[in-house]
Amino acid sequence: MTVQWRKSSHSGGVDDKQCVELRQLVSGVGVRDSKDPDGGHLTLTPAQLTDLVGQIKRHTGRQA
Repeated sequence: MTVQWRKSSHSGGVDDKQCVELRQLVSGVGVRDSKDPDGGHLTLTPAQLTDLVGQIKRHTGRQA
């Protein structure tokens, strides 16, 4: 079974330097840099991912 990575809907295209991709894993959620797909990934629990997104929103002042 091939698991597909999903690019963030907030990615701005080819020149966007801050693109991430997510995928569901048995052990949580995989997060990787879409510009470096062979560079590895983080594995986060759903709660950790929610916390990370919240921290990013607070830091950037943007709605994600």
